[in-house]
Amino acid sequence: MLVTFSCPVYADITLFGDVAVRLLRLMGHSGRVPGALLSADVPEALERLEAAIEAERQQPGPEEEEEDEASGRERVVPFAHRAFPLIELLRAAVREKSNVMWDIGN
Repeated sequence: MLVTFSCPVYADITLFGDVAVRLLRLMGHSGRVPGALLSADVPEALERLEAAIEAERQQPGPEEEEEDEASGRERVVPFAHRAFPLIELLRAAVREKSNVMWDIGN
């Protein structure tokens, strides 16, 4: 499943469903798709998400391994990197006092 986040003042963001649901929950939302945030609720959701991402960055994680062609292992994309596009969308929504919606993507 893909989830697309949209806001009238920013380009749509499409994320894998598991990542999107996790981000929604970090924002203090139920994680249900489809859903929406009113413009008045976006600043708090953004603060929660940024705080959760920062807390996760502070926790020790598995050592990053270089991509190894022989073993077929690839680097893992840090969760903060996956969250970045949504954080930017939320920041734009806060600046422009806009609602944010999400639905199952194409």
